[in-house]
Amino acid sequence: MLLLDNWMQRRNSGSDSPRSKTHQSGGSLSVVSSDDEHCLGVGDPIVSRLFEKMIQGVFSDDPTLQLDATMKFRKMLSDTKHSWIEWVVERGVVPRFVQFLRVDHAMLQFEAAWALVNIASGTTHQTQVVINANAIPEFVRLLTSPVLDVRNQAVWALGNIAGDSPLCRDSALQQGALRPLLTLLNENRGLSTQRNATWALSNFCGRGGPQPDWKLISPALTVLAKLIYSTDKKILIDACWSISYLSDGSNDKIQAVIESGVCQRLVDLLMHPSTSVQTPALRSVGHIVTGDDLQTQVVIESGALPALLSLLSSPKEGIRKEACWTISNITAGSPPQIQAVIDANIIPPLINILSNADFKTRKEACWAIANATLGGLQEPTQIRYLVNQGCIKPLCGLLAVTDNKIIQVSLKGLDNILKVGEMDKAAAGAGAANQYAIYVEEAGGMIKIRNLQSHDIRDIHRKAYKIMDEYFPDDEEVDAGAGPANVDASGAFVFNPNAEAPLPSGCGREDTP
Repeated sequence: MLLLDNWMQRRNSGSDSPRSKTHQSGGSLSVVSSDDEHCLGVGDPIVSRLFEKMIQGVFSDDPTLQLDATMKFRKMLSDTKHSWIEWVVERGVVPRFVQFLRVDHAMLQFEAAWALVNIASGTTHQTQVVINANAIPEFVRLLTSPVLDVRNQAVWALGNIAGDSPLCRDSALQQGALRPLLTLLNENRGLSTQRNATWALSNFCGRGGPQPDWKLISPALTVLAKLIYSTDKKILIDACWSISYLSDGSNDKIQAVIESGVCQRLVDLLMHPSTSVQTPALRSVGHIVTGDDLQTQVVIESGALPALLSLLSSPKEGIRKEACWTISNITAGSPPQIQAVIDANIIPPLINILSNADFKTRKEACWAIANATLGGLQEPTQIRYLVNQGCIKPLCGLLAVTDNKIIQVSLKGLDNILKVGEMDKAAAGAGAANQYAIYVEEAGGMIKIRNLQSHDIRDIHRKAYKIMDEYFPDDEEVDAGAGPANVDASGAFVFNPNAEAPLPSGCGREDTP
């Protein structure tokens, strides 16, 4: 976008995406045969002997013993009550399991892959043991296995590896994991495979960490553009999260997301009955509108504003907050885009949130209103509308919070409003008053602004002084004995009645809501 000011800018979101690694349960939790019901216990001598037999079986040359022992290890690792991962890793059997992935024995491949899936669901160290055993190329190869269960285990394993860390994810991408995964998704080989593969893809797209190499991951967009039309909720959730990760970046990446054709469907999904789908769809839309004005306009023309209006009354606080954040990035755009927000009747509920919501949500509403006042300097009727809807009082209320950035945002918004009030005063002729300054004073804002002149943040006390000097000079004359705040050699603020007014400066930018 063409910034109107170096302070009010579009801001990126934080991240609260769901879990990236999963442990696969299933099968008995006993390592003994069905006619010997001893439960797991390292100190039990019978179980200790069984463990030794299992290790011997894994390293034997007999396929029957290999399968039996691997199955027992898999059942141990499927125990959801006790973690056996480190114990198994320490026995040195991981490389042997990887060897079993290469054999022409589908059942042994399946059991070994399942065991490795659960080992890779553990700590980063445990996942790295799997990688160091050269498992990634074997799992990539098994993505094209003719056996459904083996394919699914390969998908699950690669998803856990990618979900462990950006380093592990990038290693899998560099070894060619994405292409066969996308092929699986395109072939639509059953709901279970689609779900697992979409979840794995979300890990490759950057869940919980920085984005991967764009050249390696961008081919996923074509497949994701199809997946978001799925009727399965789980697939929709992971596909939307994937798009949210890919759209969280530079304008070039945002443009690639737009050109994949996902915007209209993402906007439609804002009204999905499940908040678990709404949330990542909203995050994706929010990331797209952090781009330039043309990119933001695509979202507006896709019908996002009525949907955002509806989401402002969502029963879920997090969705209301994200909707406010998204709106704030739209009101950081051009005056026509601000007018579109006004025409969509979004301002009244936004001001209600600014007055009454949870503080984190009020902060986002504050950004939305303050950004609108900045663009409104080019279209004063927009600021007059904001004032008529009651924005001054809640903005004044935020001057007393402990969040210094929000104090700055509120001050900037009020300053822009007061500028239009001064324009109207000049147009009214001699003897007229700045009506908006009167509103600020009636809302208790003048006292708060006066007090902020002694704030220990330089930008805050300068902005407060500027506002008092320009719009409340009579009050300043009464309190002239106090003088503006100044800084001594030690960095502490002192009052000097003979000091010149400090020059006003803009506030900084905020990258995360």
